[in-house]
Amino acid sequence: MNKLYVGNLSPSVTVEDLKQLFGERKLPVTDEVLLKSGYAFVDFPDQNWAIKAIETLSGKVELHGKVIEVDYSVPKKLRAVEKLTGQTFEDYSFKVSYILDMDAAPPLPATRNRRGGRTSREQDSQPGTSAGSLAHRQKQQDFPLRMLVPTQFVGAIIGKEGLTIKNITKQTQSKVDIHRKENAGAAEKPISIHSTPEGCSAACRMIMDIMQKEADDTKVTEDIPLKILAHNSLVGRLIGKEGRNLKKIEEDTETKITISSLQDLTIYNPERTIIVKGSIEACCRAEVEIMRKLREAYENDIAAINQQTNLIPGLSLSTLGIFSTGLSVLPPAAGPRGVPSVLPAAYNPFLGHSSQLGGLYSVPPASAISHQHTQAPEQEVVYLFIPTQAVGAIIGKKGQHIKQLARFAGASIKIAPAESPDVTQRMVIITGPPEAQFKAQGRIFGKLKEENFFSAKEEVKLETHIKVPSSAAGRVIGKGGKTVNELQNLTSAEVIVPRDQTPDENDEVFVKISGHFFASQTAQRKIREIIQQVKQQEQKHQQGTPVTHHSK
Repeated sequence: MNKLYVGNLSPSVTVEDLKQLFGERKLPVTDEVLLKSGYAFVDFPDQNWAIKAIETLSGKVELHGKVIEVDYSVPKKLRAVEKLTGQTFEDYSFKVSYILDMDAAPPLPATRNRRGGRTSREQDSQPGTSAGSLAHRQKQQDFPLRMLVPTQFVGAIIGKEGLTIKNITKQTQSKVDIHRKENAGAAEKPISIHSTPEGCSAACRMIMDIMQKEADDTKVTEDIPLKILAHNSLVGRLIGKEGRNLKKIEEDTETKITISSLQDLTIYNPERTIIVKGSIEACCRAEVEIMRKLREAYENDIAAINQQTNLIPGLSLSTLGIFSTGLSVLPPAAGPRGVPSVLPAAYNPFLGHSSQLGGLYSVPPASAISHQHTQAPEQEVVYLFIPTQAVGAIIGKKGQHIKQLARFAGASIKIAPAESPDVTQRMVIITGPPEAQFKAQGRIFGKLKEENFFSAKEEVKLETHIKVPSSAAGRVIGKGGKTVNELQNLTSAEVIVPRDQTPDENDEVFVKISGHFFASQTAQRKIREIIQQVKQQEQKHQQGTPVTHHSK
């Protein structure tokens, strides 16, 4: 990776200021400069330029009155990959890969062994195969291409005695599932293609060619568009802010792309249809770019989920019902596309070994989360701010929704009175242990998306306040703002500790957190960790035990 984090930026810094700075230092930065409040992410052409940027700029250059910080944007444990790759030792050059957690990968076809690699015989016949490369190949196969094709062409795609589909599978090294039994009588049928990105694209091209030939033979005059199915939770990131990502794909591939309405979603159909129109060549180029964006979003969600399970031990995310469609908790045993019945696991394109991943983009089980605690967890209070016009949706008819939400989460949920008639935000006060906070806040984020208080192009981002002891506020900020900058870099949330606060009667002050759900949750948990450390140190100090300071 050659993406760098640029921190400690003045609020007045613009993208043009950063590009000018890099230009003055003769650093070749790409057009991808993502500027946030107080920090930015910048892509460099290769690792050498990234290292030079860090050495040239970090702690040495002042921009708008503040000395900037520059570092890798990846976690520290991955820096070894960056540092060691390409190094030489006794005429050997190192190539270092990060091995994927095998529990987070879906099962592969029966021709491969259970652990996800090739059989020993196959592996021996593959010169240069390594655990890292196998993990990389398996990681690529985690995310299937889902197509929607006219039912009238399904027979041609399968071919006589299945020869055509076997040929596609063999040539592209893909696993292709045509879900013929779904939605009997429907005009279109879904196809799931499991392979590497290149394999998926090759299979897509062959299927498009087959459909076009069949259309020509049957004298179908209408153009056949490419239709890609994508889970609703990924589509916003494909579209991009103000539709920029989608517009760029259209321009680069000379296609016209539309996406089905949110109104078409149901609890049994969380997928939206991406319709690509153009020549077959153009449509296939667009497929590559669309799937690249969707895969990135999917992998980011997996990383966030893995992080959440580390932050809240014992939390079973697959049972929460907040990652599926943004709708209320879903019923069990729903099929992948509109079939309310139990279907084979192979029909579910996102179901893998891990129960967490199975619950990320599929209908979650209705079973409740077990509460096996040796002692009662500490109660936390969080102040979540929602749009004023969303209050009715959160409360529900005769208060039914907020009561159900409180029971589901195991938390106390209250909406504070409006301070004045014209306020644009209302404060929701949530009291409960960490797991209850996660569930309650997640459902509120989901409800706001479901009720269209945020557009299809927007990601739900809310402001959250938590109280910290005034003695811990300095630790949250860190020396020269280092800790709070690291928090923002790690979580992608905006974290602000307002200056000159007067502590309340409990000697506490507010910390403000703004961001999407996973960003906010990660920031909250990290801040709670800091608070706990401070409390433990104070207790040791009161007991006369020497205090050991831990740097974060």
